[in-house]
Amino acid sequence: MTSILIEDLTGELAIQAEDPEERFIIEAVSWEEYEKLLEKLGDSLRYRVTYLDGTLEIMSPSRRHEFDKKNISRLLEIYLEETRTPFWGLGSTTFRQEVKRGGLEPDECYCIGTEKEYPDLAIEVIASSGGINKLGVYQRLGVKEVWFWKSHDISVYCLRKDNYEQVTKSEILPELDLDLLIQYAIQPNPLEAVLGFRQAINS
Repeated sequence: MTSILIEDLTGELAIQAEDPEERFIIEAVSWEEYEKLLEKLGDSLRYRVTYLDGTLEIMSPSRRHEFDKKNISRLLEIYLEETRTPFWGLGSTTFRQEVKRGGLEPDECYCIGTEKEYPDLAIEVIASSGGINKLGVYQRLGVKEVWFWKSHDISVYCLRKDNYEQVTKSEILPELDLDLLIQYAIQPNPLEAVLGFRQAINS
């Protein structure tokens, strides 16, 4: 039954990539079914797929979601460039571990300093409530730091052994002024935001 439902959800009419964001959650999904779905979707940019302990979430990002994601990642990359911080941008790469029964596709993610199997920093844009606990998946993958963008604010979580702790600033990028980044991320004109942010961090 689950396999049939997943087949239906991958059809062209099953999920409409429109505003607002759409989300589907299916229970009792095997790892093999999850892998099969990823294979069917391939490199599709229309969906984000998250898996945790047999629960599968398929999300179709809204226009607002993608706009915010792009603004934040663009500003962060400017900061990394201007501070000469080595980074590898991995976008929405699928990361998963069968033995830990977890997998997901971040909105944006980065290795900082050196390239690694899993990112050091992941960014998630929260445009609607509900869904799988993504921190639970990131914890199983060992991602050191996760940022959640919601309601024009960034919440930072750092991994402490087996659990995440909310902190007031990035520990991977301790010199980064998150309030400044937020100030420019919410500007309606992306070009003005980029130019203003670059000038601000160099002043």
